[in-house]
Amino acid sequence: MPFRLLIPLGLVCVLLPLHHGAPGPDGTAPDPAHYRERVKAMFYHAYDSYLENAFPYDELRPLTCDGHDTWGSFSLTLIDALDTLLILGNTSEFQRVVEVLQDNVDFDIDVNASVFETNIRVVGGLLSAHLLSKKAGVEVEAGWPCSGPLLRMAEEAARKLLPAFQTPTGMPYGTVNLLHGVNPGETPVTCTAGIGTFIVEFATLSSLTGDPVFEDVARVALMRLWESRSDIGLVGNHIDVLTGKWVAQDAGIGAGVDSYFEYLVKGAILLQDKKLMAMFLEYNKAIRNYTHFDDWYLWVQMYKGTVSMPVFQSLEAYWPGLQSLIGDIDNAMRTFLNYYTVWKQFGGLPEFYNIPQGYTVEKREGYPLRPELIESAMYLYRATGDPTLLELGRDAVESIEKISKVECGFATIKDLRDHKLDNRMESFFLAETVKYLYLLFHPNNFIHNNGSTFDSVMTPHGECILGAGGYIFNTEAHPIDPAALHCCRRLKEEQWEVEDLIKEFYSLKHSRQRAQRKTMRSGPWEPPAGPATLSSSENQPREKQPARQRTPLLSCPSQPFTSKLALLGQVFLDSS
Repeated sequence: MPFRLLIPLGLVCVLLPLHHGAPGPDGTAPDPAHYRERVKAMFYHAYDSYLENAFPYDELRPLTCDGHDTWGSFSLTLIDALDTLLILGNTSEFQRVVEVLQDNVDFDIDVNASVFETNIRVVGGLLSAHLLSKKAGVEVEAGWPCSGPLLRMAEEAARKLLPAFQTPTGMPYGTVNLLHGVNPGETPVTCTAGIGTFIVEFATLSSLTGDPVFEDVARVALMRLWESRSDIGLVGNHIDVLTGKWVAQDAGIGAGVDSYFEYLVKGAILLQDKKLMAMFLEYNKAIRNYTHFDDWYLWVQMYKGTVSMPVFQSLEAYWPGLQSLIGDIDNAMRTFLNYYTVWKQFGGLPEFYNIPQGYTVEKREGYPLRPELIESAMYLYRATGDPTLLELGRDAVESIEKISKVECGFATIKDLRDHKLDNRMESFFLAETVKYLYLLFHPNNFIHNNGSTFDSVMTPHGECILGAGGYIFNTEAHPIDPAALHCCRRLKEEQWEVEDLIKEFYSLKHSRQRAQRKTMRSGPWEPPAGPATLSSSENQPREKQPARQRTPLLSCPSQPFTSKLALLGQVFLDSS
């Protein structure tokens, strides 16, 4: 008998007062300009509170108006918010923060850092800001975008992560010490997303620096996960990176797995890689066959396909946006509308939502101001123009301002049932949540460029086209310009050598043709004394770029593991 979901009727909805700009009695859509300004005000309330009360710590504690380090002592909120400043049009603050980061951020510190979080927030944030620097009015150095201080910082941070990848499987540990490498005794258990969420940042870094080591390790990790899938085509939640054996065997699209699928699609688009897309499409078939029920996605046992947890996790709300990237708009909208009903029920998305019961799961009632449903709304609105998606944006602004806003920023909602708050404002609130809201209400933002405008930049490798659109957001919403990946590749040197040979060949050919024509007029042809040369300076040999030093991978080991899903098939929840 097929598994069916019974969704209870009569759910209690959170009713919030509507401001000017919300749909009126005639059903008109929210006014984008009104909500765009509201979102900008939200950003600066949070950003200014961080600067005044928390900098140089990683994150703001909004209830006590102070700061704390969370992911490694990087002034993380400042890095995460940097490209959002430009998207909001604040070039002067962008320029100031670039200077601040160069003067204050140091990666040579004795800190155990999450490999995953450091990559998506720090490496991704620095790469994005580097590629947007010229647009922000920063005086870039000669050779940009193939060089620059933010690129060097991103490369330095990424090199600190490389020791984690030196395992028998090529799948990385979850934690690395930035000064000493991987700690002895580090757990080898890493979540799937923590293994498969590197290709966007690392391939970009390899393309810009010319060092292939970053893209190489990211691809190996992706392939090892692909080879570890079950016979029915699913992957679990946590795996032992030394043995390649699955530890947590729940398969789904949410926490612990999510950005692995996201990076197969985005990596395929960024790199024009058909193999990565084919891998995702195979996963997509298995996901639809075993986890998809009534436009919800459940958790199932990866080898058997039997339902293990009939829950919706807030992190899963990225999925409709991902579906839109592969053109599956109808399914994306149906799933989005399911998720939107949960938002309207609580004024936010609880971390876990029991689908058959239609309510939150114990100890998973919070909403840390996550961006995923807003992210999907932005993608789908770009694809469809459906005003329902603007309504979600309106509801998000109203909910967050009413429930979460405090004197010193915006606080995580500890419990959506009674709106209790927690003393934390995650850096992703400024990196993702506010950014996606603003872009939802700003259809003419440069990020949405359709290719009608672009910038031409001269690099040591020739002319480069940037800013034409098609930005790929990493999983922390840091936009990467895909055109930049073609500006600095070492293959350019080989291409130039071929071009020089071709020019020389055609020059010789044309010289001989001219000589033959001359001979026909004046007498017998004699071969030229030497190879013909172009009068153009283009024929001068190009100076080869020095080969970059490749830092060897160090021996490796990562971070304490507590299963929040299923350990060998048995469900456990945190006792905290």
